[in-house]
Amino acid sequence: MFWVVLLLLAWAAAGTACTRLCLAAVRAAAGDADVKAHARRHDLTLYEAAFLSGGPGRVADLTMVSMARQRRLLLAHTGWATVVDPRGRDDMERSVIGAIGPEGQSRIAPVRAAAASADAVAGLGDRLVDAGLAVPAGARTTVAAAVRQVQLAAVAVLVLGAVALLVPAQPDMPRGLVALWFALPLALTLSCLAIARVEAHPYSRWASPAGQRLLGALTRRVSYGDDRTYLTSVAVRGVRAIGEPDLRAAFAHRDQSWREPHARGA
Repeated sequence: MFWVVLLLLAWAAAGTACTRLCLAAVRAAAGDADVKAHARRHDLTLYEAAFLSGGPGRVADLTMVSMARQRRLLLAHTGWATVVDPRGRDDMERSVIGAIGPEGQSRIAPVRAAAASADAVAGLGDRLVDAGLAVPAGARTTVAAAVRQVQLAAVAVLVLGAVALLVPAQPDMPRGLVALWFALPLALTLSCLAIARVEAHPYSRWASPAGQRLLGALTRRVSYGDDRTYLTSVAVRGVRAIGEPDLRAAFAHRDQSWREPHARGA
């Protein structure tokens, strides 16, 4: 019977996806248990918070915003970065200055890309992984990807069930019973999604569960009204947390294609 073949496909899709999600959740929970004690003793820096919230690109954004607020880097609303103080105070700032180049001026988009891929950011990520606060590159998005696969499996079960109901009815199998058989793998996928929502949410590409807890503690611990709070917001939320219109406009150009040459002095 054709509907049986479709049912087997539905069970295969649901079983594979749910098994992958369960394994990913178990691995994440095991890794989280191993680092809880260490994580409680770790105080996040702003660079670490930026990496855990948005990855290497967020670290580059935070560094440029911090330098701009100190008037050591000019970020024009047209999307250009100009070095004012060529002396970087740490490896991240030196990476940004080096990405801008010897001429002291460049579009923000290539500066961000180069700074995000610099050794300083890679070393920061490695240290966070070793501390159990960041997700290793090989396992990045594991739980989130598994959840998406279960969601796709649920859709596939619905589609296969609909096709099974559209084929000519079998005299020995009522349509209602066919629908009931397909409801079983659908219930499996929906149950897994519900459990994952409770046990493994939120799904983060960069921060481990321990890292997510430290991010939450950081935002609660910082007092309001100081510059560190402003930079913490940028680290955690990204450039959308920037309050100054001109500075926010500078980053609005970062992903656009840049044109050469730039007319200096025009």
